[in-house]
Amino acid sequence: MTGSHVRLTHESAEATASAIYGIIVGAAVLVAGHALTAFRDVMAVLTTLVVYWAAERYARIVAERIHEGHRPAWHVVRDHLTRGWELVSASLLPLLVLMAVRWAGASLVNAEIASLSCSTLLLCVAGWKIGSGGRLSTRERLVSTLTAGAFGAALIVLKTLLH
Repeated sequence: MTGSHVRLTHESAEATASAIYGIIVGAAVLVAGHALTAFRDVMAVLTTLVVYWAAERYARIVAERIHEGHRPAWHVVRDHLTRGWELVSASLLPLLVLMAVRWAGASLVNAEIASLSCSTLLLCVAGWKIGSGGRLSTRERLVSTLTAGAFGAALIVLKTLLH
């Protein structure tokens, strides 16, 4: 987040992709988890996303070493370790929704559904933004929005079926 709005696009395509992926993975953790409290849900999501981030960064460093044939310089490793945090930070708004709805008195399952709904909305907005600047027609943007939202909707349906 910057200022008073949520950033759905970032400085690079990779960063934006990381954010979208982070929203989907965070939502999937909420679906698959069986936490007894909202706090444990939040910790499960954040821990999982940090592990995914670390694994992705590690894979990039190892792949670079394999393809370059030498140990990467420290500044290259440092650069890798300061990137990709959108994978984690993109799930902060859905997690805040989870906590706020739970603190407002809703059941944990309903708070999780609210969080998943927030994730779905973020995915829909990202799908709509794909065609900004006239790159896609309105119809194509709607298809993109529905496709992105379908990931979240599928997770909501799965959550209701599992719990």
